[in-house]
Amino acid sequence: MEYKKHPERLFRHLISMPFIYMMLFPLAILHIFLGVYHQICFRLYGIRLVKRKNYVRIDRHKLKYLKFLEKLNCAYCGYANGLLNYAAAIAGETEKYWCGIKHRKYKGFNEPMHHKDFLKYGDEKSFRKKYCK
Repeated sequence: MEYKKHPERLFRHLISMPFIYMMLFPLAILHIFLGVYHQICFRLYGIRLVKRKNYVRIDRHKLKYLKFLEKLNCAYCGYANGLLNYAAAIAGETEKYWCGIKHRKYKGFNEPMHHKDFLKYGDEKSFRKKYCK
C-alpha cells in the first residue's frame, strides 16, 4: 500500500495490524487439528483426502515489485484464506458423508457450492434410500 497516495489509511492500518496478525495463532491451531481430523477420520470413513495444495497457495511474495511488508501481507492472506477454504472443503466432504441434505430455503442464505448435489430438504424417502441401506 502506498501511503503517499492514501495517507489517511496509515493510522487505521497500524491500529488494525495486531488484530489481523493475532489471528495467525488460532489459524495455526486450526491447521493442526484439521490435519489430524482429516488424516484419521477420512481414512476411517473411506473418503478421498482433500489436497491442501489445491487450496493453500503462498506464492505472491515472489513478486519482485512488492515491498517487504506487502510480501508478508500477501503470504499471510494466501495462508489464511487458503486454509479456511481448505477447511470448508473438508467440512463439506464430511457433511456430504454424514448428512447430504440441503437446508430449508431462507431469504439471504447463501447455499454452499457443495450442497448442489445434496438431497432436498424434507425428502425423507430419498434420505432413507441413500443413508439407511
